Amino acid sequence: MGTTGDVTGMPTERAISPAPDRADHGFSRKQRIVRSADYQRIFSGGRRNAGRYQVLWVAEGPTEVPRVGVVASKRTFRRAVDRARAKRLLREAFRLNRDHLARHTDCVLVARRAILDAKLGDVERDLHAAARRCRALRKNGDRT
Repeated sequence: MGTTGDVTGMPTERAISPAPDRADHGFSRKQRIVRSADYQRIFSGGRRNAGRYQVLWVAEGPTEVPRVGVVASKRTFRRAVDRARAKRLLREAFRLNRDHLARHTDCVLVARRAILDAKLGDVERDLHAAARRCRALRKNGDRT
């Protein structure tokens, strides 16, 4: 046959690529705030609004797409599993609402203790309300 296969006997050159509609479900490096200088810029010069489950910091960003950074401190959440859950909820709420956020927006979400008792829908609503109060939502006609 001429093609070498993997352990299962399937040809290796026929690798299945991920579906194109799944490309927007994750976070690429362009959609995350990773540099300490970016966090400092947002904390020092951004707008802040406290919701029930998070504190949202918003500043103008350098990229076309909204970016997010998530903070869950050890002081607030002693157990690592609680910090991980808080960050997971905040990332997912942002992912589901990022199409509503204005372009060139950098957001830092700081988890509050109450998030541990919250459901994803509650966190989503709280994030959307905080973004509205920070004037970080897109205008009605702004779809690109």
